[in-house]
Amino acid sequence: MKKVIMKKFCFAFVLGVVGMLMGCAMLVPMGGLYTGVKLPFGATGNSGVSSKTGVAECRSVLGLVAVGDCSIDAAKKNGGITKVNHVDMDVMNILGIYGTYRVIVSGE
Repeated sequence: MKKVIMKKFCFAFVLGVVGMLMGCAMLVPMGGLYTGVKLPFGATGNSGVSSKTGVAECRSVLGLVAVGDCSIDAAKKNGGITKVNHVDMDVMNILGIYGTYRVIVSGE
């Protein structure tokens, strides 16, 4: 029983490392076991109170398949935003097996 659990853990760990290496191009801090970070992604010269927020999301499975539209344009459309104040990113990844990547746009 212990050998089976250990083999599954090792397999998941190797998949996580591969997924982590494949995700390096995103320049996001990645934890080997779990990643849960919120990052500033961009800002504009627009100031004032952000009355609207739009979110766009992508998902990754096994570091091999990624789907979704997490573009700034998609987040703007989802929030009804025409004037962007700032953009943030929210990343969650577990062992490189499953991950979500959210772009959050605030503006008017």
